[in-house]
Amino acid sequence: MLDEMERAVHDVLCAIKRTLESGYVIPGGGAVEAALAMHLESFAKTMGSREQLAIVEFAHALLSIPKTLAVNSAFDATDIVAKLCTLHTSAQKIPEKAHYCKFGLDLEIGKARDNIEAGILEPSFSKVKCIKFATEAAITILRIDDLIQLRPKAEPKDPHGH
Repeated sequence: MLDEMERAVHDVLCAIKRTLESGYVIPGGGAVEAALAMHLESFAKTMGSREQLAIVEFAHALLSIPKTLAVNSAFDATDIVAKLCTLHTSAQKIPEKAHYCKFGLDLEIGKARDNIEAGILEPSFSKVKCIKFATEAAITILRIDDLIQLRPKAEPKDPHGH
């Protein structure tokens, strides 16, 4: 039990350290991921090439964070994340609803709420770092996949000489 308490105190101290290093906090509960996904989907519509598909898929990948949070809290991820995305779309397009940009998931009741007001915060430094690392990992996987696809397949040898 003391080990658990020590680990909990260590985790809190690390979170405080990250927040102080960052200097900024952002709303938690999937708020940033939902806002970024909605912004990227809007941006993708302005593209007229294959890049549009990649941007939309990246936006959908970002939504895996709020979806996972909802599923792990035993809520209907499809419903709650769709509502969160609707709020963030409204925040980006309607100036009177700009305050919705702070909305994330309330995982106690399964609804969206103002997570800044509720005190559900994350250090911006950590969030930026996580998104950068995940993006770099995805790009690396895609590059490896491209290299594999570029290699021509070897022709099977006919044992009869035909």
